[in-house]
Amino acid sequence: MSHFADTRFLTRRRALSAKLAGQRIDSMLVTHLTHVRFLSNFSGSNAALLVNKDLTAKICTDGRYTTQISEEVPDIDALIERNSASALLATVTGPRRVGFEADYVSVAQLEKLKEAAGDDIVLVPVTGVIEELRLLKDATSLERLRDVAALATGCLEQLLAGPIKGRTERDVAAELEYLMRKAGAERPSFDTIMASGENSAKPHHGAGDRVIQDGDFLTIDFGAHDRGFNSDMTRTFVVGEPSEQQREIYNLVLQAQLAGVAAATPGTALSDVDKACRDIIEAGGYGDYFVHSTGHGVGLDVHEAPYAAKTSEGVLEEGMTLTIEPGIYVPGVGGVRIEDTLIITGGAPEIITVMSKDLRVL
Repeated sequence: MSHFADTRFLTRRRALSAKLAGQRIDSMLVTHLTHVRFLSNFSGSNAALLVNKDLTAKICTDGRYTTQISEEVPDIDALIERNSASALLATVTGPRRVGFEADYVSVAQLEKLKEAAGDDIVLVPVTGVIEELRLLKDATSLERLRDVAALATGCLEQLLAGPIKGRTERDVAAELEYLMRKAGAERPSFDTIMASGENSAKPHHGAGDRVIQDGDFLTIDFGAHDRGFNSDMTRTFVVGEPSEQQREIYNLVLQAQLAGVAAATPGTALSDVDKACRDIIEAGGYGDYFVHSTGHGVGLDVHEAPYAAKTSEGVLEEGMTLTIEPGIYVPGVGGVRIEDTLIITGGAPEIITVMSKDLRVL
């Protein structure tokens, strides 16, 4: 690991320690694997991390990862135990207040933690603290997000260069995921949405056995995962000559999407970004068919804060990411969604899912 990477993770733990001190918490037990990775660089499937307010830390995983943890986390003392969270708590001498991630710990898990903690340790539920630290991406994170977005976009272009009509949704989705893996992705960010014809009226259809045919909208919502980071984008196409209604719906969604992108600047309320998209679709007479929020952050999780919705609080800041993905879904007719992932900059946002949004006929 480079010295820069060591510094990056230490900086994050320092920021967490400062927040802990402000809440009178002596140590934070981190069990959500995404957060373990964010704070330490460890990418295994079983781990826990203990971060103390004095900046010391301990990490634990099981024997499958003995070599991996020494390579990925050379700067933190590691324990090798199967029950990682309980093992770390057993090293704490009280009296101490130890925070735990309330959003990610089940009732059964909490009972085990209480048993491991003993009488001198007070377990304190903590929510949102690490998520807040993840809102603003550092330079390395942004570069990895650009890289994985470019990988995914290139694979979609490669897919569209071949035949689409006459194949099943499942077959085309499988090819897209195969292309992403061949290009270097570790896996898809999420199950690929390949929604054709009437299925495109379902925002989260998936990919089934329907054969893609003339007259269909085809909505492709997909992403790649690489080195911990995710991409997310959507494009909608028409198979064969589009009808007037298809052109109307597509152009309305495109206008809304462009308005949302234009609104995504520092200081803009997240609810106003949603409103910029929603107002256009409502004015076009399709307000009842825009059935989800406008966007979300993308990073170590494919869906993370911030969120742009009617009820969102907070404002955009430079260094955040945000998708802009308005849609119209008309039962029996089909649906359109157009989505880009943005990096919020000091001026106009940077679009990292670079691909034409003009109506494309397949």
